[in-house]
Amino acid sequence: MGKKIRSAAIKRKTKETDITGKFVIDGTGQTDIDTGIGFLDHMLTLFAFHGLFDLKIKAKGDLKVDIHHTNEDVAICLGKAFKEALGDCKGIKRYGSKEVPMDMAAVRGMVDIGGRYAFAWRMPPYAVSIVSQENYSIEDGKDFLDTFAKNAGLNLHVDIFSGEDVHHVLEAAFKALGIALDEATQIDLRRKGVPSTKGVIDL
Repeated sequence: MGKKIRSAAIKRKTKETDITGKFVIDGTGQTDIDTGIGFLDHMLTLFAFHGLFDLKIKAKGDLKVDIHHTNEDVAICLGKAFKEALGDCKGIKRYGSKEVPMDMAAVRGMVDIGGRYAFAWRMPPYAVSIVSQENYSIEDGKDFLDTFAKNAGLNLHVDIFSGEDVHHVLEAAFKALGIALDEATQIDLRRKGVPSTKGVIDL
């Protein structure tokens, strides 16, 4: 008998958005993503590809208003799917960290799958001048990652060391998150239970 594939369905429907899909932790980096926000599609493709997650998302939202509801609701869905796919967390390594360069940008992402939400975003003072990517800003990316961490039950720290434009900064951040989560969700065969001295991880 092969190992169980950790996966979860994605489904959320409100007056503002209608989102469906599937998230697979034990994947190969395959994606089929259409959120209606081209830049977010690109970031999620990078996240899944470098984290070796399979991710399918179809979203319809009130983009005629702005991107906020769709951006936030996709993050909610992905966080909840990640949490569900993890299950009881038995045997996982729990922690992950990765530094990723992207041209003049450099970002570190650190995660703890410990059941408690915390989000830290640190940027050098000059980075407030980072130019927005057409219809997607650095704040949109920050809000997405914060909402994802909240719904996944993660500690997520993002440290931006350098960068000149939002595309490269966020690309490095999403790649770093994917790789760090891949590390944190790997099974350590030496670990018989959950990686907590409490004996439980309350995701």
